[in-house]
Order: sequence, then C-alpha cells, then structure tokens
Amino acid sequence: MRKADEHESFAVGGQAVIEGVMMRGRDFIACAVRNPAGEIVLRKEPFRSVLAKWRLSRAPILRGAIGLVETLYVGMRMLAYSAEEAMPEDDKKRSASGVKEKAGMALTMLLAFVLGLAFFFYLPLVLTELIPGTEGSLVFNFVDGIFRLAIFLIYIWAISLMRDMRRVFEYHGAEHKTINCYESGEPLSPEQIIRHTRFHPRCGTSFLLLVMVVSIVVFMFLGRPHGIGARLLRLAFVPLIGGISYELIKLSGKKRWRRWLGFLIRPGLWLQGLTTREPDLEQCEVALRSLSACLDPEELARRVPAAELDFSPPPVHYDEGELPDDESASPAREAGGR
Repeated sequence: MRKADEHESFAVGGQAVIEGVMMRGRDFIACAVRNPAGEIVLRKEPFRSVLAKWRLSRAPILRGAIGLVETLYVGMRMLAYSAEEAMPEDDKKRSASGVKEKAGMALTMLLAFVLGLAFFFYLPLVLTELIPGTEGSLVFNFVDGIFRLAIFLIYIWAISLMRDMRRVFEYHGAEHKTINCYESGEPLSPEQIIRHTRFHPRCGTSFLLLVMVVSIVVFMFLGRPHGIGARLLRLAFVPLIGGISYELIKLSGKKRWRRWLGFLIRPGLWLQGLTTREPDLEQCEVALRSLSACLDPEELARRVPAAELDFSPPPVHYDEGELPDDESASPAREAGGR
C-alpha cells in the first residue's frame, strides 16, 4: 500500500462523549473525560481495525458496512465509560453493582438501537401507507424517504434544544476543531485548536444525513413492501446503504472528486450548525489529551509545543487489579488539572 493511501485509510476520527472526547487512530483508541473534580481522566486501548487485518474487508462498499458496525461498537463502549467517569463519586458508589450495572447499560443500548430502527425505518413506512396516491413503488419509496429525512431532521433539531446536550455538542465542536488543527499540520495546543472551524466533512452527522438520502435510492429497487416481513427485510439493506454512503463521503473528500461530489457533504456541514457548538479552551484541552494518546511519540513530540502540559501517551489501559507491578507508577488513568 502506498504511504498516501495508508495515511488516508487511517485518518484520525473521533466522537463527542459525556464531558469528553473519544479519538481513534491507527493503533489506539483513547477517551478523555473531565470528571466532576475538574481532572482529565484518560482511557487508552490498543486498537486495530478489521479493515487493516483482512484484505477482503477493504473491498468497496463492504469496508463501509464493516466500519459502520465497528464505529457503533467502539462508540457505545466509550460513551458508557464517559458516563461513569463524569458521574459524581457518591452516585458512582451507589450505582456500582458489577454485572447488573453492565447488563443494564447493555439493555439501554439495545433499546436505543431498536427504537432508532423503529423511528427511522419502520415509522416512515407506516406513515407513507396513510398517504393516498402512493400505490406505485417509485412514489411510495420517495414519500417514505421524505418522511424518514423529515423525522431525522426533527430529531436533530429537538435534541439541539436540550440543555444537557449543549455540553455534548460543545465537545463535538472541540473534537472537530482538534482534528482540523491536526490535519492542517499546525502545532497542537488548545489556543491553536480553538481558532479552527468546528465543521468537518467526515462528521457522523454528515454521514447519517447521506444515509437517509441513499436509502431512498436503494429502497426504490425493492418496490413497495407488503406485510411486516417485507418491511423488516429492508433492515437487511442497512449495511449496504451504510457502505455506499461511506464510499461517497470518501470520494467527496478527494481533491479530484470534490468538484463533482462536494454537493453531497454541504447539507451535512449545514446540519452541523445544530450538532456542534463553540467550545472553550478547557474542552479543547480534553480533545487534545485524547488525540495525543493516539499519536506516535515522535509525531507527538513534533506537533505539541514543549511549553504545553505533558501530553505523553499513557500505557495501555488495564482494568483494576490487572496492572503489572513494574508499571504501577504510571497508571493508565491520567489526571491533570484544569
């Protein structure tokens, strides 16, 4: 693989979590969270994407479908971690119930996944059947897609009004600014990061919006569904839709295709006006702490000014009780003041 292709395949990605940011690099994932005491706690784990291990998984469309599942899995795990770290100590002690707590979190995530499929894929079908004049398959699928897109946009607008989500959206902006600063080749510091735009073309918001549009085209080939079985069959095409959307996002980011496919990412950039907010320096510091843990030590030393706080990557995360004696002086959890 050429170096340019290798760099492109392992572009840094991220996700806003509760009071923090998760970053994913070539070999590591890291999640930095500012706890109620004002300290930054960091979890770092080795990570090697399936796309890097299996040659077959790099095939167009398939790599997007695999990447979608992989991203959902990693994102949910780090979201659960951030929720625990952002919790006050008293609440954390009361909720510490081992297997029962993990089972409850798994059930919550499963319920959220089921509700997402019901609202964004099943409900539009039901609503479309109530509209007269949608007997033809093309008209039916077009109206179904419009309903799906409308429900998605209303959902994004509604959660943007929630006070608790504002902090998440601010960290979302910090994540984008940090990645933009990194990709620009500039020195990495909170002061430098905050100057960058909070919009990014590879954002998950842009991807989801494109998924909604691509689903209209794909479902048109399936005709009008009759019965519950035919409706549920459409869910099997979600990985295909995700794979196509991934390839379109990937192509639109290349210079030679940007002129022709740039229109695909513009609506997503506009939508990021709702899903991102301007962060402060402390939130940018958290995002930088997460990114720094994913970088190669040589690159980290080259990009982070010497005057900054110590952003040296901590060792690989160990669960409690598994930390070797010779590494006890450098715990995987790192704390730093404001």
